[in-house]
Amino acid sequence: MSEDDHLLVDYLRRAYHAVDGLWFMKVEEALGFERALEIDRQVWAILAKIQARKARELTGSAGNSAPELLRCFRLKLTADGHEFEARLAEDGVTFLIRGCPWLELLRKSNRQEVAARIAQSICPTEGGVWCAEFGGEYEFAMPRMACAGQETCEMRFTRRQA
Repeated sequence: MSEDDHLLVDYLRRAYHAVDGLWFMKVEEALGFERALEIDRQVWAILAKIQARKARELTGSAGNSAPELLRCFRLKLTADGHEFEARLAEDGVTFLIRGCPWLELLRKSNRQEVAARIAQSICPTEGGVWCAEFGGEYEFAMPRMACAGQETCEMRFTRRQA
């Protein structure tokens, strides 16, 4: 990728993050935190479906295998600007997230006190939608959350037992 391409990606990623934070704060101003969080959850449920479907298209992933889920969700995390490690196992995929752009934005805007509440609502919503988009064959769990004060986030997609 050229330097101009890197600049464009960075520009678009920053705009995407900014618009998310700005619209949340404006809805919160108008309707309160709880209502803004519920609307945010609904928006992210729809966006996660769009992202999963586009990731499948871009990666040519038509099935529901763990390697395909890993490839597609890795694309999403990379596009969002996360720093992470992905692990493929027999029963699914685990993502260990060391750097989260959403948490960094909350810290920069001095709103880390609401980070855990937001993550506990949005991240499982997104994970659940991705599970549904991969044939409902996976369950999502998030045993660790950086927004809740832990060092990393752990996102697990585990294949359901037949």
